Amino acid sequence: TLCTLVRTSKSVSTPTCEFDAIDMKSSNHITAIRIITALLIGMIIVACQPVTEDSNSVLGRLATSENIISVTDFTGAELVFSEPVESIVALSPHIVENIYAVGASDRLSGVVEYSNFPPQATELPIVASFEKTNIERIVELNPDLIMAWESGNSHSAINRLKELGFKVYMDRPDSLGDVAKSIRDIGALTGLSDNADAVASNYESALEQFSKANQDKAQVSVFYQVWNSPLQTISGNHIISASIELCGGTNIYADEFSVAPIINIESVLERDPQVIIASGMGDDRPQWLDDWARWPNLRAVQGNNLFAVNPDYIQRHTTRLLLGIEAICQRLDEVRKKND
Repeated sequence: TLCTLVRTSKSVSTPTCEFDAIDMKSSNHITAIRIITALLIGMIIVACQPVTEDSNSVLGRLATSENIISVTDFTGAELVFSEPVESIVALSPHIVENIYAVGASDRLSGVVEYSNFPPQATELPIVASFEKTNIERIVELNPDLIMAWESGNSHSAINRLKELGFKVYMDRPDSLGDVAKSIRDIGALTGLSDNADAVASNYESALEQFSKANQDKAQVSVFYQVWNSPLQTISGNHIISASIELCGGTNIYADEFSVAPIINIESVLERDPQVIIASGMGDDRPQWLDDWARWPNLRAVQGNNLFAVNPDYIQRHTTRLLLGIEAICQRLDEVRKKND
């Protein structure tokens, strides 16, 4: 390129760019060298000049990227927003509760049936139940985000909402620690990360305190009864089982493959738990818990260790799990005192 430029500027016609072969007088040779030098200097100066338009463009992109919100849900899907979400449809009571805990209740535009905590949540439009999702109503609300429970919502309904272009966050808090992630994700999505981190950190600190307080206590075998007909319990892969373990208890069905297996009375009698803990439909003690009195040889019956825990405290993946854990720990301590 430089050779071509020299030839053009001096109208020198040469077959190649080999300067040793150019037959010119000394003065012309010096002139050519000066031109080449000037061109090289000019190219260096141009290369070193700031490209104002491009640099501004880069700075603009960087500034914009700082406002980007990116959250990865429990299925590994990444959700990206350019600004905090302003409207949310929450398809599980525990998600509704966690949104309130973060301080983002003003973003809720629709909830699922049984979203009853805090009490203000009962005033929000119901767009789904555990049996049916009202897709038409959700389309009318046109939320920025739908937060669904991976284990509790219809996959076909969720897929349909995705097909309609809605962004869906799939929540699946299988462990006690996962609750903190759910809360922090809500904070990030709503622009309330500081609030969410404070709530999650307090929750994690309380879990650590429970763990330290019970780590050296005698183990107590526990049967957790979800329901009576059919007779249902939870395996070791459930958050309730983790809560029992945190209190120094042993879930007698921890080895079950299914998360919420259906069992029979004979297997309970065979495993002979020291404690039976039941949850019903509310804060009241379920009447069917006392049906175990028909088997007086059970250690749980002999010790009068038939306890009830509010299902909203232990079956919802929220910070109120701490209340459920506290209740279980207290009950197991009572059993230990009886055994001393």
